Parts: sequence; structure tokens; C-alpha cells
Amino acid sequence: MERARLRHGAVCSDYAGLHQWSVTQPAAFWGALATFCDLRFRRAARQVLEHGGQMPGARWFPGAELNFAENLLRCCDSRPALIWRDESGRRRELSHAQLVDEVGRAAAGFRRLGLGRGDRVAAFLPNCVEAVVAMLAATSLGAIWSSSSPDFGAAGAHDRFAQISPRLLLTVDGYRYAGKAIDVRPVVAELADKLPGLDAVVMIPYLAGLSDAAAGSVTIPRAISWQALTADDAPLEFAATPFDHPLYILYSSGTTGAPKCIVHGAGGTLLQHLKEHLLHTDLRRSDRLFYFTTCGWMMWNWLVSGLASGATLVLYDGSPSFPDAGALWRLAAEEGVTVFGTSARYLAGNAKAGLHPGRDFDLQRLRMVLSTGSPLAPESFDYVYQRVKADVHLASISGGTDIISCFLLGNPLLPVQRGELQCAGLGMAVVIYDEHGQALSEGRGELVCERPFPSMPLGFWNDVDGRLYHPAYFGRFPGVWAHGDHVERTRSGGFIIHGRSDAVLNPGGVRIGTAELYRAVEAVPEVLESLAVGERAGGDERVLLFVVLRAGLGLDEALRAKIRLTIRHTLTPRHVPAKILQVADLPRTRNGKLAELAVRAILHGEAVSNRAALANPEALEQMRRSFESGGG
Repeated sequence: MERARLRHGAVCSDYAGLHQWSVTQPAAFWGALATFCDLRFRRAARQVLEHGGQMPGARWFPGAELNFAENLLRCCDSRPALIWRDESGRRRELSHAQLVDEVGRAAAGFRRLGLGRGDRVAAFLPNCVEAVVAMLAATSLGAIWSSSSPDFGAAGAHDRFAQISPRLLLTVDGYRYAGKAIDVRPVVAELADKLPGLDAVVMIPYLAGLSDAAAGSVTIPRAISWQALTADDAPLEFAATPFDHPLYILYSSGTTGAPKCIVHGAGGTLLQHLKEHLLHTDLRRSDRLFYFTTCGWMMWNWLVSGLASGATLVLYDGSPSFPDAGALWRLAAEEGVTVFGTSARYLAGNAKAGLHPGRDFDLQRLRMVLSTGSPLAPESFDYVYQRVKADVHLASISGGTDIISCFLLGNPLLPVQRGELQCAGLGMAVVIYDEHGQALSEGRGELVCERPFPSMPLGFWNDVDGRLYHPAYFGRFPGVWAHGDHVERTRSGGFIIHGRSDAVLNPGGVRIGTAELYRAVEAVPEVLESLAVGERAGGDERVLLFVVLRAGLGLDEALRAKIRLTIRHTLTPRHVPAKILQVADLPRTRNGKLAELAVRAILHGEAVSNRAALANPEALEQMRRSFESGGG
């Protein structure tokens, strides 16, 4: 704010003023931000913004050149850069200097294999040190990185990687989850066989003690070891690439068709992440940043960018509740985590399980808790402040794979309001539209962004003319990014997310966000989780509610009545479901998000075209059987 006032004449005595300047003067803001964040350019830009009135079509920092990996590896000292832990207790630590050395070795190996600018590297990896090293090595050469976690299986990974024709596949022999060793070599062999353009498969020996006999007669073609790849000591060199050079290919969930391949640029991703880390998270060199994520979720990409701020990254691989429900809080205490990132589902589950992390673990260094993946209920705010830490900064954040960043997030200058996301991000012209495309100062509607921002996708892979890209985000309101979230702007200036727009319930013409219904239902002590969909009936829509109950409980008429009464009192009679059905599990994407559209499709007899995108597709059949068997 001080820089904006002194150097740009901005009128910004508070955050609202700063945000207003950032969206009305985008070239001045993003240019000033690049200087503030010490973005390392190899060549200066001709200007900050070209064609700024076009969305899509705006170009950021045209003529500029930089290297993404070089910006993340700006520190080269003995302070820890990476601390890795897994659920079995293994631990590894790399200093910034050691990380630079490891990246140099991997980059030398990639060069020997002929990897260069624009080539795709596919990673089928857990959240491990080698994943970070390989990503930095690939992007140092100007290659494009794309990753998924090994629990996707051959079909799920193939649906993604086959679209981008990678030259290299990086993988592990296996991984461990919830106490079980899982050998993935047969899956890797099948995947490699279906990716004919591969030059090599780089195998990382990850699962200690894995027997060769366990894989039977599996042969992985063109395989080389990680040790052979990184055998040569070589100085690290960085290829200068344009600001909008492709950096990452991420994927939509793919539950209603083939996953979309979303291409993100190097400069836009870097600048956006630096903004969110340095300003909205107040990240510093002394911080230890942790986010529970896999390599198949954009939060892994967001986490790794923390290196550009000089922070220490804490990586974890395994189940969040193994050997017990306190595993992640124990990790935070033992490693001195200062910024703890997790999901709303995890915090709600902790509360239901009666966990008391603040009492049971030393969280003295913890200063911030981040939550994303789904809306954070007001009761979860209470839980964090009562059972985790009273003076922590709790920030519910929301954005997505589409923008590899956030529209709504935390703010160290503003108070935390129970149940709300604090603010729109700097430079993000977030507005709430009603169904006619009119902006609302308060109330519920569609979250849109009216102006360009640097982390907009470059497009979809193999979608040269934008035939798929344009309607995905600009089809509803031409020239305006429609994000697909049903959101409320509150009187305090904060935001409440009520669910995905395409999952909004509409009984009797009244729009109901699923998140608000879940908050009410899950306040019933017997209910662990819930999922609601609309069923077409007689020209209208009725609400069906599926619930997962605590172990040993059954859904009888008394409990149904209790759930209905709670919903009626908490919300309105319109929110009360026509049917309440019990299931053992709810279908989710591999990133943990409820697959509401897939449930709605299967209940209407429609095909769910890509079940491989679900972590537990068997839950769909269970819901269908429960629906067909009736219930009240």
C-alpha cells in the first residue's frame, strides 16, 4: 500500500482502496507487483499489458523473458528448502543449496535424453522430493510439466497423459497409504505401453523393501533408474522463455467426459503465486509452509511456488489419518509448521472425531490455517479457534485448477468473519452477477471476473482455435470470466460460497446452494457427511439427500425427522429434502470433491462417461441401489 501511494499516487488507505486500484489500474498494479516480488526477468517487457480490454486476448509482459525454475531457486544457502515425511516415519531434508545441486543433476540427465523447450514431461508420482526436483529440472529447460498421483490408476492417468503426448514418464515402483504398500509397476507398464511417444520411463525406487517378485514378470519398456538419470554433476543452466511460455498442464476432474487439459503460463503462474504467498499469506523466509495435497491437485503447484519466497516446504505423503487422526497435527508440531494447509472436509472430520490438536500437540509456531477444496462451514471456524489455536489466522480460500490460484482468499489486514472468505484477491476484478448478468453489491449469484489477470489459462491443449476454451469460461457472459461458483457477497465485504452453480438445487424455482444444505445437515451429530442432488419430477425438481452416518447407526424415521427438522429450523421449508437415504460412502473426485453431477446423472439413468476420474466409483452404484430401493 505504501509503494502504491508513493510511486503510483494510488488512493489506498485500506485494503478496499488498494483492491480498487489494483483492478482499475491493472498495468500499474501488476507491474508494481512484479517489482515488489523481485521477479527475475532475463529480458524486460515492452509494456506490462497489451490488449487489456480483451478477455480472452490480453497479453501480459509481452517481450519479457524469464525462467520459472530460476525464480524458485533464487536461494542457495544452507537453510532447509524441503522437509519430506511419509506416513511410515521416513524423513528427508534438503537445504536450498542441496536442492539446486539435485536439480542440476536431474536437468543434466534430461538433456542427455534430448528433453528441450516445449517437450512434455508426465509425472506419475507421490508428493516426494523427487517430484519437486524433476519439475524444477524440466522447467529449467523450458519443458512443460504435467503430473498426477499414482492412485489414479492406468485408465485415469492415460485419459490425461495420452492427450499431451509426453516424451518422458517419471514414476515410482510403489507407494504407501493407510499402512498398506501398493505396488504400481504393473500399472506403470500398462500406462507406458499406451503412450507410444515416450522416449524413456524414469523409475524412482520409492517403496522401501519392495520385492521384485511382487511385480511378477512385469517389464517396463524404455525404463531407466533415477540414479542413472542423476549420476552426473553438472552446473544448472536456465533457458530464457517468454512470460507466457507453457509451464504446466493441469486437468479438470473429468467426471462428465475426458479431462480438459488446461495450459498455464510460466510468468502468470509465478506472479500470481508470489502475490498470494507474500501478500495474502504474508509468507516469509522463516516460515514453514505445509499443504496436504497430492501431485494431482493444483495445490501441489501452489505449494511448490513457496520456494520463490524462500520459505521451507513441508511435504507429506500418505494418509492424513494414519496411524491415527492426529497424524497431520503431529507432523505440524514436530516440524514447526507455521502455515498449515488442509481441506474443509479434514477440519470437519476432525471436529466430528472430537480431536483437540491445540491441547494434544505443540502448535506454538502455527500462525495460519488455510482451507480449500469445498466451502468451510461456520462450525469449522468455531472448531479451529476453540480446538486448534485461538490466535491463528484462519483463511478459507477458493479458486481452482482453471486459474491455478485463487479468486477469494485470506488477508492479514482484515478480520476473520465466521463462515466467510475474507476478500477478493488483489488484481482480481471479482463481481457477483444475478441471473441477468447484473452486478450485485450484496446477495447471491454467479462469481465472475470482469477483467483479465495473468494466471488465466493460455488455453486448452490441442484446442488451437479456442473452440472448447471460450465457451467453458466466456459462454455465459461474453467477455467476462464465469467461474461456475454460486457465491454470496456479504454486508461486511466478505464472501460465502454456496456450491457449484451447475449443482445448485432448484425446487419450486428457488435456487439452493448445496453447501448451505450440507452445513445444516452435518450439524446433526449422527451425520458424518451428506450429498444432495435434484431429481426431475413432474416438471419440477425435488431434493434427494444422501447421508453417511456414524459407525453402527442406521437411518430410521426418527433420525429422518430430526434431520428434516434441523434443516427447516436452520434454513427454510424449501430446503427440506423429499427423500433422505443412507449410504456407506459418497463418490468423490481424486482431489476429494463431491461428484454431485455424476450422482445426478446416474439417478436419471444417464451415463457417467469417465468413472476413472473418481476415487471411489463403486459409491455411485451404492447410491443408485439406495435410490431404487426407496426410503423416506
